[in-house]
Amino acid sequence: MKDFIKKYEIWIFLVLAPLINTIITYANSKGIITGFVYTHGRFYALLFLLICIVKFTKGNEGIKDVFRPMLIWKINPMWYLFSLSFALTLAAFTLFLKSIYYDIDYYALLKLNVPTLRNSFFLLTWAFMGEVVWVSYSVRTLSKMMKPFYASQIIGIVWALWWIPSVYINTGVIEDLPAWPLFLNMMGAAGMCAIIYAQTKSGICVWILQYMLNMSIILLPVSPTVGGIPTYSAFATIYFLTMLAFMYFMNPIKKEVKSD
Repeated sequence: MKDFIKKYEIWIFLVLAPLINTIITYANSKGIITGFVYTHGRFYALLFLLICIVKFTKGNEGIKDVFRPMLIWKINPMWYLFSLSFALTLAAFTLFLKSIYYDIDYYALLKLNVPTLRNSFFLLTWAFMGEVVWVSYSVRTLSKMMKPFYASQIIGIVWALWWIPSVYINTGVIEDLPAWPLFLNMMGAAGMCAIIYAQTKSGICVWILQYMLNMSIILLPVSPTVGGIPTYSAFATIYFLTMLAFMYFMNPIKKEVKSD
């Protein structure tokens, strides 16, 4: 059994992750767990699942390896600036296109909706766990078996599948989130995380990138509830297409070859 789990470790995790969140979401829909426990517990359950699997297959060294990229912070400051501004820039560009299409004053659309410090902290925490689980472990592990682009897109799909139960009951997620743009968004996010990680090897930089993706959807009116489903769909599409362009010009494979 242990040999089997070691051999198919990543695939076992990718199957169990959405399955466990489905069970947690079902428990929430039945009132078994509610509110704060559900909203935050599913993220901790995801991280706990990963730690248990890695501990079983690789021991404490495996767990340290998962978190090791979070210790790398001495990188070119421009990468931090890029991670902070990338999603926000695309959100602003999406609104610019919306203003042209609907003949709306662009600056009227650029109204910031600043979340509370409490909610900002929660988003930062979720982004941290997302970076560790989906990038430091999943993308990094799967990239050893296939090209980073394909690895990131598989992770993006599983990442979206992990969200789908919450989307279905419309709880613990941005309300009225449409499914197909969510998949594009997660595939774009996973791809950009793979690119930035290949360039910097820094989990902190990837963490910031993912945090700002979540923040941008809240800060600017591109979410389905505020900007409408077409706006969110356009943002997800633009993010995904931009990721493809970056993937082409900043190929993670070439970066890894140079690093070697």
